[in-house]
Amino acid sequence: MIADERIFPATVMPDRGWWHALWPDPEAVVEALGIAPGMTVIDLGCGDGYFTAAIGRRVGSERVIGFDLDPAMLDRSRAACRGMTNFTWVLGDAMNLSRLIHERADYVLIANTFHGVPDKTELAREVARVLKPDGCFAIVNWHPLPREKTPVLGQPRGPSTELRMSPEQVCAAVQAAGFERERVVELPPYHYGAIFGKALARPAAAAVHATGRGESAIRAP
Repeated sequence: MIADERIFPATVMPDRGWWHALWPDPEAVVEALGIAPGMTVIDLGCGDGYFTAAIGRRVGSERVIGFDLDPAMLDRSRAACRGMTNFTWVLGDAMNLSRLIHERADYVLIANTFHGVPDKTELAREVARVLKPDGCFAIVNWHPLPREKTPVLGQPRGPSTELRMSPEQVCAAVQAAGFERERVVELPPYHYGAIFGKALARPAAAAVHATGRGESAIRAP
């Protein structure tokens, strides 16, 4: 949720009221995406910290890195995570991610922003550079429904219809950076999470499928 439309068009931070109405249980979203205790996680475009705080609670004592282009958003995210000690905050352009973060993460999440990234494949390459060999990259997007069909609190919400991406479109952009899709998670009512692993780590991904966790979802509120 990176707020600067000069670089990421149509990614203005949503009003927290309708954000909560859309996803009243951010912890359930984080769990459905496969973020687990003991992981080091980068919340890329952390915005106001709505999911960042939930990630921090989920991973326990492990490190969470909140990354955003907008200093005001980072301040809001810090406030949302007040009292938790496992956070690091990084201000910068996501296209310079690997030059700003020098440790390797287990998981990178980008929520409600990927549709507006000008060079999606290059961003995915940056993510690959900061992931451990068996790490995961998750992209949460609006389903490609007409904007007027995705109301929250009585008003159309989300990016314009033409910017919305199907899981297949996301997959095409990310696979070119050396990722393979592991699964797609339904996040009702209007979103999905596409989860990728590095192609060279595909045997580990195959083990995930063998356990029956190839497709999952959270229950609609």
